[in-house]
Amino acid sequence: MVKITNIAGALALGVSTASAQTFKTYTDDNGIEFWQSTFETSVGDGSAQFGLALPAASQSGFEEEYIGHLVVPKGGDAGTWMGLSHMSGMTSSLLLISWLDGEEIMTSFRYASGYTQPDIYNGNATLSKISQNINDTHFELTYRCEGCWSWDHDGATGGQVPATTSAAAQIVGWAQATQAPNSPSDADSDIKQHDDDGIFGAAVASARNSAYTSWVSLATATSAPAAATASPTGSSNSTGSAGSTGTGAVATASASATAAACPSTNTMANTTWDYIIVGGGAGGIPLADKLSEDGASVLLIEKGPASSGRWGGTMKPEWLVGSNLTRFDVPGLDNEIWKDSEGIACEDYSVMAGCVLGGGTAVNAGLWWKANPEDFDYNFPEGWKSSDMQSAVDRTFERIPFTDHPSMDGIIYKPQGYNVVSGALAAAGWQNVTADEVPGKKNHTFSRPNHMFSNGERGGPMATYLVSASERKNFKLLTNTTVPRVIRDGSHITGVETEAFLDGGMCGEINVTPNTGKVILSAGAFGTPKILFRSGIGPQDQLEVVQEAEGDAMVSSSDWINLPVGHNLDDHTNTDVVITHPNVSFYDFYGAYNNPIKSDAESYLSERTGILAQSAPNLSVLFWEEILGDDGIVRQMQYTARVEGGHGISSNQSMVISQYLGRGKTSKGRTVINGALDMTVSQTPYLNNEHDLAAVAAGINSLKAALSKDPQINIVFPAANTSTEDFLADYAVTTGSRTANHWMGSCKMGQDSGLVNNGTSVVDTNTKVYGTDNLFVVDASIFPGMVSTNPSALIVAVAEKASGLIADAKVESSSNQVSGSAPFPLGNSTSPQGTGMPSGTGLPYSTGVSLAPSATSTSSKCTSDVTITRTRQASSQIAAISAQAVETEAKPAASSAAHASFTMPADGFQPSNGTLPSATGTAPTASSVLPTATGALVEPWGRCGGKGYSGSSKCADGWVCHDYNPYYSQCIKP
Repeated sequence: MVKITNIAGALALGVSTASAQTFKTYTDDNGIEFWQSTFETSVGDGSAQFGLALPAASQSGFEEEYIGHLVVPKGGDAGTWMGLSHMSGMTSSLLLISWLDGEEIMTSFRYASGYTQPDIYNGNATLSKISQNINDTHFELTYRCEGCWSWDHDGATGGQVPATTSAAAQIVGWAQATQAPNSPSDADSDIKQHDDDGIFGAAVASARNSAYTSWVSLATATSAPAAATASPTGSSNSTGSAGSTGTGAVATASASATAAACPSTNTMANTTWDYIIVGGGAGGIPLADKLSEDGASVLLIEKGPASSGRWGGTMKPEWLVGSNLTRFDVPGLDNEIWKDSEGIACEDYSVMAGCVLGGGTAVNAGLWWKANPEDFDYNFPEGWKSSDMQSAVDRTFERIPFTDHPSMDGIIYKPQGYNVVSGALAAAGWQNVTADEVPGKKNHTFSRPNHMFSNGERGGPMATYLVSASERKNFKLLTNTTVPRVIRDGSHITGVETEAFLDGGMCGEINVTPNTGKVILSAGAFGTPKILFRSGIGPQDQLEVVQEAEGDAMVSSSDWINLPVGHNLDDHTNTDVVITHPNVSFYDFYGAYNNPIKSDAESYLSERTGILAQSAPNLSVLFWEEILGDDGIVRQMQYTARVEGGHGISSNQSMVISQYLGRGKTSKGRTVINGALDMTVSQTPYLNNEHDLAAVAAGINSLKAALSKDPQINIVFPAANTSTEDFLADYAVTTGSRTANHWMGSCKMGQDSGLVNNGTSVVDTNTKVYGTDNLFVVDASIFPGMVSTNPSALIVAVAEKASGLIADAKVESSSNQVSGSAPFPLGNSTSPQGTGMPSGTGLPYSTGVSLAPSATSTSSKCTSDVTITRTRQASSQIAAISAQAVETEAKPAASSAAHASFTMPADGFQPSNGTLPSATGTAPTASSVLPTATGALVEPWGRCGGKGYSGSSKCADGWVCHDYNPYYSQCIKP
């Protein structure tokens, strides 16, 4: 997933570093001496300041507190709020929010478990005001913050108590918005998303002062009233309100959002499924299609709502109203998740992830890379090497071919970024390739982006695998439904528990076919471990956390299966470089969400052409390099260049080049579950050893050398006078600053069972969870190590391979179950809607369905009781360490995806009164256009052929039926 750096994602701090900030001693009018940073924000006039005063290391009883000095630019007429994070990132950290209500400075403690509206913090932090000042441009607050370096919010704990060592640094994050909270007088007011952010590290020794104990007497605490539950953030910022003077602590608050109550009578008790797949993303969707091909009954459960318009998604800007497109369907809107993630991002993860149908493939940049053979040969166990995987990779790209010219006219729009960077690379001796035509060439090569986009839209698994699966009566899709745990009888899985995540979700137990049914978890690198933990499968320490939180709902400890779930967590290590060039020009994709350039919107809606058919934020060129380390390991680098600003550089002529350290990296992390049942990263997988750091440094030096071939390229981050070693030493190593959002590895596949001491694997080479009879995992979490590229296509290929193994696997009682010990170190039923899609219920086999309202249900989210009876038909079965580089306009590609478009008027797009269409009520849902009469004309962009299709193949006048692959043909303009 490509993340933006000039506008931070909802609550995603950490994309800026401390290099643009300075610290020095400052003494305020109260005589308090601060170690103070001055930093620039894009909000208001003038700089912001944060000063830190700490007690002397010898002064006991004050370890959890500090005195702060905050100076905030007031912003424009809409006001502002400033947030401080007490541990760099906004998620899983105590937040202090401040803003103005007239002549009063308001404050509120918050806590965000994920990328959503922060809760009012209900721990024991206390804020006491020492002084405040307000002038025409800034407001200033000096305060004492007690209980602020450790936190406990509904069982979610964390902290960053200042160390006593002389070289220690205290990392603090900040974020500022361009509007005040919704109700400025309410200390519990909702806030909207911030517009700028960063982090800085204060030298702890410089902030300590033995006079601290005398300064605290200046503070006067003021308590705030009990807080109400915060509601979700929207896409713009807002204003705030306080039930008190706003200067005191907010120490009481609501719990975070919980699932709807699911009464025990509200179940699908009378149906069973051959396969239940949990998670409708890059792993789950292809699995559902493949496993339902031979008649087996398959239930696919997705936690989130529909995303694409073809499946009933409705999230869209006004200019898409009247079409069957949503924000997810338009490539040029794909980075909007980093600006507005409400209702999309998973609320129970401390990192960004898409909780919508399609998962990451619904929200990412759509990069689609054929696997580098070395990724399988280096990382994966026997049976999963590149020769074993080739047929699965081929099938993946038969279903979803790549394109490097996503606009339907074959034109690359705003190509200057590509021209600039690729020109320098070519001059430096790098080779120009089409990456998916030569997937093994990943050293000193560069390529245009290769995408899964189809017909100018997102395409991908939702437009291919899910289409063919939905045409089968033995397949069913449930959305808005979460699975907290699998139902276990010892080592045997009998089904899953479900809860309504959103309105229309299902509640109760759903069972697999007795003796032969299988459950497959495809919920991702955080979602799958969470389900396993809550099912009594994982390290002892994590199962004890769940037991404490859930009590009797947790499986008996005698049935616990101790496996290293959550360990081996991996991600590309991201390091950004920012350049400028006079030939580069920025396109405002973020502004295009609500206010697109008229001609660009018209071109896209009528022809699927133009820059909006390309991925935001103007991905330009990707290039690869291999680095040989002193440890003998060859490490893979991928560089992604895009036209935008970042790290304090806001020039319209800037580009961000993100270096991803991939295959060969040895730093691994861990994800854990806390008492609030949220998933967090307890150890980052970034630069945990000197060899990985040396490789990053060698790559940065190699990049600088290549870019120097164009004298007009100016490297502005890092600054010209900064060495690579100093640059990396100052570059924060946090999930916010170094993630590429390519998380994997937390349920490692391997032959060394984690049931045995020192075993590292959670699933075997059939993807079955060790110690279970019929529980499988197929998603990025089973990848043993990091890969060369963005991983989406590799995950689909792994699902293609795994589907055959799972189908052939016999359900037999496991003899390897280990319980009670810790061998590993502790440490809604949605039918597709819209163009080209079938409408039907998708219920399995010959089915009788009765819907009866539940008399006992207390949830507004749960559906009616569902009782399904079915006759099952037969189914088939740097440091001192060094590293060095290893020496060693394409035509459009065909695409295969079914189109998520709307019904096009014969004369094309015609904005009324010379403007783009505006929203008038609820966005319409297009009806199914699968023809029922052989002689009927297929509408523009409609389906006209492919396996399982029985309608007309004749398109409307002026349109032709184009065969993309054996599965799909579509009416397009010739």
